[in-house]
Amino acid sequence: MKFWKRVLIDTILFIALAGLFAGTGMFYITSAWIAPLASFILAILNVSIKPILVILSLPINILTLGLFSVVINGIMLQLTSLLVGPANFHFSSFGAAMLIAIIMAIFNTVITSHEERL
Repeated sequence: MKFWKRVLIDTILFIALAGLFAGTGMFYITSAWIAPLASFILAILNVSIKPILVILSLPINILTLGLFSVVINGIMLQLTSLLVGPANFHFSSFGAAMLIAIIMAIFNTVITSHEERL
């Protein structure tokens, strides 16, 4: 159940962030139907590839006090864009992907901490 809840939350975040950054061109989704697909692919990548990247980058992650995880999350979003198709879901740059990753991490942390209080 937690997997599907995360997919739903990320879908809503993708739609909201695409609307927020619509005028800037930093983040683009062609339709609201692409958001659940991208969210599902991101969840699969987070389960399958992200643990490997975290283990490989453990020394630099320790040296940066965990800030390198933002780079890993940006990589996950770029991989999602590659798998969904850049014509349907893309970021203008890697910096834009990292900014979206930071915003998504903040909202996911807030939602998780709110669920724990209930």
